[in-house]
Amino acid sequence: MTTKQRAYLKSLAMTMDPIFQIGKNSMSPELTQAVKEALDARELIKISVLKNCADDPKELAAMMAERTHAQVVQVIGKKIVLYKEGKDKNKKIQLP
Repeated sequence: MTTKQRAYLKSLAMTMDPIFQIGKNSMSPELTQAVKEALDARELIKISVLKNCADDPKELAAMMAERTHAQVVQVIGKKIVLYKEGKDKNKKIQLP
């Protein structure tokens, strides 16, 4: 992913609300599966890491991206933005 593409995705993510929250249970297989399904449907999602989660958001983002075959767009504070390119019929975001 180029820096121009990353900047474009960041601008799209600014107006989004987080659709998942990671809490004290950290990463469960159910959460990973739900994130994978959301990425297939939306391509770009935002995840919020709650204060009671002991894990580092950057490590969580890397782990989640690896498990869902997505890319980490950015991690700011306790917010994670992930992107996974959609298949032909589900492709909604056109990268520059």
